[in-house]
Amino acid sequence: MQELKTDILVIGAGSGGLSVAAGASQMGADVILLEGHKMGGDCLNFGCVPSKALIASGKAAYGQAHSAALGVADVVPQADYAAAKDHVHDVIAQIEPMDSQERFEGFGVNVIREFGSFVSSTQVQAGDNMITARRIVIATGSSPLVPPIPGLDQVPFYTNETIFDLRDKPEHLLIIGGGPIGMEMAQAHVRLGCKVTVVEGLKALGKDDPEAAAVVLDSLRAEGVVVHEEAMVAQIRDNKGAIEIVTEAGEIYSGSHLLLAAGRKANTDRLNLKGAGIEPTRNGIKVDDALRTTNRGVYAIGDVAGGLQFTHVAGYHAGIIIRSALFGLPSKAKAAHIPWATYTDPELAQVGLTEAQAREQHGDKVEIARFDYHHNDRAISERKTKGFIKVMVVKGRPVGATIVGHQAGELINLWSLALANNLKMGQIAAMVSPYPTIGELNKRVAGAYFSPRLFENQMVKQVVRFVQRWMP
Repeated sequence: MQELKTDILVIGAGSGGLSVAAGASQMGADVILLEGHKMGGDCLNFGCVPSKALIASGKAAYGQAHSAALGVADVVPQADYAAAKDHVHDVIAQIEPMDSQERFEGFGVNVIREFGSFVSSTQVQAGDNMITARRIVIATGSSPLVPPIPGLDQVPFYTNETIFDLRDKPEHLLIIGGGPIGMEMAQAHVRLGCKVTVVEGLKALGKDDPEAAAVVLDSLRAEGVVVHEEAMVAQIRDNKGAIEIVTEAGEIYSGSHLLLAAGRKANTDRLNLKGAGIEPTRNGIKVDDALRTTNRGVYAIGDVAGGLQFTHVAGYHAGIIIRSALFGLPSKAKAAHIPWATYTDPELAQVGLTEAQAREQHGDKVEIARFDYHHNDRAISERKTKGFIKVMVVKGRPVGATIVGHQAGELINLWSLALANNLKMGQIAAMVSPYPTIGELNKRVAGAYFSPRLFENQMVKQVVRFVQRWMP
């Protein structure tokens, strides 16, 4: 057994772990990074990167079949599913060097390709290495949840960790789960020529604003995705080679392939948390506002910390750890300014409070500013007029924003900035956007907030009349 000592031990080489390791090492700390699987974690290998690459393939196919409105004849796309998967893996390969062991060793990080397990409050065993660390950061991420559905073990199924290796196009893809992963994969596959049926036990896209989610679901259904909501799965079975989903209501949905997109679970099984005095929760590891666990020398970041499960959250958490563990400065993680996006077409993005949450928290104090895409000249020119933006405002400051439509994931950045810095709507309205851009929507919704105050205010009209009467 090799004895090692270090300032910072990072367990997990996903987005958050890599950010901590690179930052800490380049700032002068001794860093050991453990990774028992793939460098880059879920996002690079099984999540954000491959899913967006496959979505791009689907978008290209859809564009060929829906270009007549732009003066270009529609054609039947010849989608090659295997070639689309080649594209996916080529994208991964291009990004892979940024997360490689060699690159991080170049930063001075000691990378050990083993899983880690606590043996005490300050020690972790990884293969033949016994590592003692002053500070430990758990960044092990999450994995797809495989629910205990009767009969599931009797049929082949895919998760986000395996679907991108499938090269034979599914004739009819069944998807259990109507969250972001399920709906993104549903649309990508239907655009690539598959039949797709989504079975969701509650509401599809149920964590998002219902009005905005309805815009996305209407679009997917119009493209041919069959979405069944409030359909709890009771059983999975094989029927002469076909996979059947049986719901509690007795409905039966049959297909050729099955994708599970029913949620995520934190990767904690290998860690022996009890051995380090770390308290788990139902969703991961218990942490305080500074991301410390019940063992004060150990932090947990990203998916395993039990909050919002997004790559950019893990990156944000890494910044908190750098400030706290390296410099000893107080630093707390906040969630109010954390955005998220679902990359369907149209896209769906949210930051802060939804309309329902804002009304529940602020009652009559909340005002809703809204602007529709069909009033945006760039959206009109590109035939992307489906959707809207609405901003929840309390005492002149935004507390949340919901956007559904073209480039919603890009537009939401501004509102994250506004919430992070406690900006006022007047500061957003003062922004000048180039014309014509989709980005004008952000300025126009701020204008919609002020319009009644300016154009429907009798006092304003009286002042203007007085000035016009006496101004030379």
